[in-house]
Amino acid sequence: MRIVKVALGNRSYEIRIGTGLLARLADHCARLKLQGRCAIISDTHVAPRYSKALLNALGREGFDSTLITVPAGETAKSLKTVQACYDQLAAQRLERKSFIVALGGGVVGDLAGFVAATYLRGIAFVQVPTTLLAQVDSSVGGKVGVNLRAGKNLVGAFYQPRLVLCDLDTLATLPEREYRAGLAEVIKYGIIYDAALFRRLERDLPALLRRDPAILAAVVARCCEIKAEVVRQDETEGGLRAILNFGHTIGHGLEAISHYGKYLHGEAISIGQVATAALSARLLGLPPGDVGRITDLFGRAGLPVAVRLSPPQQKRLLAAMQLDKKVSGGEVKFVLARSIGQVEFGQRVPAALLAGAIQPQPASPR
Repeated sequence: MRIVKVALGNRSYEIRIGTGLLARLADHCARLKLQGRCAIISDTHVAPRYSKALLNALGREGFDSTLITVPAGETAKSLKTVQACYDQLAAQRLERKSFIVALGGGVVGDLAGFVAATYLRGIAFVQVPTTLLAQVDSSVGGKVGVNLRAGKNLVGAFYQPRLVLCDLDTLATLPEREYRAGLAEVIKYGIIYDAALFRRLERDLPALLRRDPAILAAVVARCCEIKAEVVRQDETEGGLRAILNFGHTIGHGLEAISHYGKYLHGEAISIGQVATAALSARLLGLPPGDVGRITDLFGRAGLPVAVRLSPPQQKRLLAAMQLDKKVSGGEVKFVLARSIGQVEFGQRVPAALLAGAIQPQPASPR
């Protein structure tokens, strides 16, 4: 088992990465001195597979636990679902010493974390991410929240979990499309922070696509280390943490205009990262060779790298990006790359360049 520590003073916690960890969840909760009633929040895809074993394990350790199941998919990240969770927590008489277990992917983790942050003005929660994307990204760092019709994650909080338990066994049953979508966040860490990781991904992608246990464990741990270091330096996104949003401004906009149904999050930010690499070449001098390597790696991972938008869709995308959390003074601020492994945040991008970066480019003559 690998352990990554997120050092945030009295809000510090561990990310534990390995196999067979679900069976030990109750032991970890007891060691953290969590007590009393608890609620597992999961979705209709994950709960049937894992919730019974967790409920039984928590019961054997003396926890009075209950299961709350929400619909699967991005549309569950809504205030309506939050209200339904509150009602069930109240019916089960959870108290301030109670805690919540988020069992599922990024949607469940964001939703359950937001419920934990706000129910009774905040109760403890544990992240048990069951997708690659959630294990390397959304479960770590304490950003929790839900969507509004106007845009993604517009209501939320910074609220750290007490523990993140990444059981790699859960990835074995992850659908291929979901697994590949998670690779979009993995590749992002190489682009924004670690050129050596990017080179490793170029070399080991076939093994990673086969879900080779040793490669997977090492890559997940490295991604968690990078995010833990960034969060340690900038917990509430006042500066450096913005680099984690590379490609996300465009990606979130695509999700919003497609009503959170056409693209998985990883697919949308794959398109966003490739477009942002093109913008980086125009505005910060990212070498064409690096743009090609970035585009190629996303393509080899089976992820989309461009989207064709009609003029009305382009207009809606620009409007959606104006609602992004990273807008300041009415200006959309981007994270752009100077080279693979080095990025700069707070960059202005002229609107006239955005559409050209997103649309598929004609093949170069040979």
